[in-house]
Amino acid sequence: MNSLFPVAVITFKEGIRNRAIYGITLLALLMLVVNFLFAQMAMREVGKVAMDIALSTVSFSGLLLVFFVGMNLMAKDLDKRTIYMVLARPISRTHYLIGKFLGIAGLIMASSVVQTIFAAISLFLLQKMLPLYFQRFSWTLLVLAVLYIVLMLILLSALSFLFASFTSTSFIALVMTIISYLIGTSLTDVKALVESPQGIGIDPSPITVKVVQAAYYLFPNLSFFDIKTQAAHGLTIPATYIFWTFIYGLAYTCLVMALACIVFNKREFP
Repeated sequence: MNSLFPVAVITFKEGIRNRAIYGITLLALLMLVVNFLFAQMAMREVGKVAMDIALSTVSFSGLLLVFFVGMNLMAKDLDKRTIYMVLARPISRTHYLIGKFLGIAGLIMASSVVQTIFAAISLFLLQKMLPLYFQRFSWTLLVLAVLYIVLMLILLSALSFLFASFTSTSFIALVMTIISYLIGTSLTDVKALVESPQGIGIDPSPITVKVVQAAYYLFPNLSFFDIKTQAAHGLTIPATYIFWTFIYGLAYTCLVMALACIVFNKREFP
């Protein structure tokens, strides 16, 4: 345990020093400025559009962070063979992997906090300028939506660790992570489509239906964590949904990291 947290701290500091994170932050800030300008042209939907753009900005910048910064922090030790120097010290592979994961999770949370602060500033200014369009606006829903975005990003980061634990290059792990994200965000709609195809006039084969159903239970359903629509419209979210979605994300993340540790411990490095 004493070797776990130093790895997490070093990983976090490496992420902060990564130049890509500054570009991601700058892009997010520009998108929030655009939000401030564009939302005012949305006629009667100013509040909804502003909230949706703000949350989408936090989510998009977080995805860039996971794909291009988090993956790099994990993969460069494997690609450049610097992992040998790390594992030569009195540290287990499990502590190394979990430490890396905690460092990247901390980086995701810190980045999301910064993005949320700027998003809140843009929303606050718009609310003061156009209060009539923010009657259903809720700061609680904003914070809750961001929390579930962060949970989704941490789960996606855990998947990237699983793929990096057995793939030969970081590029393959990146592609697999992106594919998992695309599948995870569309699983619910695709499953509903193949199980009730009569409405749009398609006839999927039984094999296709079985494959989609298997993917539905195998891959994480990332759409559970997307509550931007509810937050934008000021809709009440049931407490049971909040609780069980959190448990689902936490359990899936722990399961994926446990599997990643098992695979990584059995991997032979050339």
